[in-house]
Amino acid sequence: MATKQISNVGSQLSRHDFPPDFVWGGATSAYQVEGGYTQGGRTLSNWDVWSLQRPGKVADGNNGTVAIDHYGQFKEDVVLMKKLGIEAYRFSIAWSRILPGGRLSGGVNREGVKFYSDLIDLLLSQGIQPYVTIFHFDIPNTLEVEYGGFLSSKIVPDFAEYAEVCFFEFGDRVKHWITINESWTYTNLGYITGTFPPGHGSTSTHPLESNALGHRCVRNVDPTCHGGDAGTEPYIVAHHLHLAHAAAVDVYRRNFQEVQGGKIGITNMTTWYEPYSDSPEDIAAASRAVDFMWGWFMAPINTGDYPVTMRERVGARLPKFTPEQAKLVKGSYDFIGMNYYTTNWAKYRPTLPGTKPTYTTDQEAEFFTERRGELIGEPSGSTWLFVVPYGIHKLLVHTKNTYNDPVIYITENGISEKNDKSLSIAQARKDDQRVRYYQQHFAYMKKAIEEDRVKLEGYFLWSLFDNYEWAEGYTVRFGIYYVDYVNGLVRYPKTSAIWYMNFLNKKAITRPKQRQIEEIEEDKTAKRKRNR
Repeated sequence: MATKQISNVGSQLSRHDFPPDFVWGGATSAYQVEGGYTQGGRTLSNWDVWSLQRPGKVADGNNGTVAIDHYGQFKEDVVLMKKLGIEAYRFSIAWSRILPGGRLSGGVNREGVKFYSDLIDLLLSQGIQPYVTIFHFDIPNTLEVEYGGFLSSKIVPDFAEYAEVCFFEFGDRVKHWITINESWTYTNLGYITGTFPPGHGSTSTHPLESNALGHRCVRNVDPTCHGGDAGTEPYIVAHHLHLAHAAAVDVYRRNFQEVQGGKIGITNMTTWYEPYSDSPEDIAAASRAVDFMWGWFMAPINTGDYPVTMRERVGARLPKFTPEQAKLVKGSYDFIGMNYYTTNWAKYRPTLPGTKPTYTTDQEAEFFTERRGELIGEPSGSTWLFVVPYGIHKLLVHTKNTYNDPVIYITENGISEKNDKSLSIAQARKDDQRVRYYQQHFAYMKKAIEEDRVKLEGYFLWSLFDNYEWAEGYTVRFGIYYVDYVNGLVRYPKTSAIWYMNFLNKKAITRPKQRQIEEIEEDKTAKRKRNR
């Protein structure tokens, strides 16, 4: 790619180059930032038990019991948000902090309700709108133990009940709800690669599985996966996630939306996939990969069923929606949250005879970030994440054209650097690559809005603060605020925080030339032809 040209795209943009009502914010999630894992009446989540009892599952053997102590320092954190000039903060609610027993019959934890209520009130007092995610990977461990969590259909009424408590307690002030964050991630990493709780999945070393690393939470396929069937469980879990989401939306629309005046949606994520070559087989493989990752969770809420490619390839292992369920699932959103980080090349790889079917082999696609000695983009602090900003534009346009032109918010987008303990704080705060990453993605977002008429209405960078990065622990940093893990979890603004503050508070002097974006696409096409 034309790195020199890309580095200039978007460098002159400010918020004033976007629609006046475009929402700018930042994001976190409960387990990654809160800490206070036994404080204020909170009980253990699946991630508490997973990281404490099986520390080998996390890169540095660490956990989120303290995280960055957002639970104790949220007031100071809101001050930092105000200084940035963001107008929205996306955060998640810890299920076990609200319902310690997992369901309403176990009682509502008033201390937990007060924590989130105080946070919401403080945000609003500072002119910052709360965008609240109801579930971001951390299920009460009691439900995991009792019936296997999302492997069981029992989760559906329990999730709807939990969501109802959230709507009742906070919906008078929260006007944007996200039911579930990244169903694909929860499904793939918990029930295919085994890197998330409950650690189910295949122990196969099939190349398809060892190369499927296109997400920020993935360490690798875990050779110590225990139990489960990667050919059936992922589809069952995903099905229950769909039904739980739809049930929560139904509760909101029937009982709360008219009175509270809010909107509700879901956040899905995907890697964008480009064909490894111009062969029909690779082009089809890239299209399948998008269907199996993005379409898996976008098609049902638009059509009431899974993508045709999945029905054809998965067959009887793919659950079916009853007519009543399909009616409930279809149209169960007011907006779509889109999480995008990177792009991979996809290549056709036929499944060998006798191979046990799994979600990964069902796709018959292998994924790469290097092709004939060429990287797909600039590397980052994570082995899987390369800077490929055009992917966000292609995903936005694909979503508009394929899924009924929805209202979209980018609910996560960001880049990591390694947590290099040899650097001083002053050195670690210099994150020019992150600034370039945001600038480049903003330019393609602007292109999607203006040229393609995508209904993109907001953006939340990941993340406001360095935090606990799931299976990566504290080995990488995604925040625009540096967190000193050694000395009191003090926050320091990185170069990117100062840049974002200026972006949000200044007018653009000049606009980036559209020709720069066009040259990137032309250069990419030319390189592809040379590599044939």
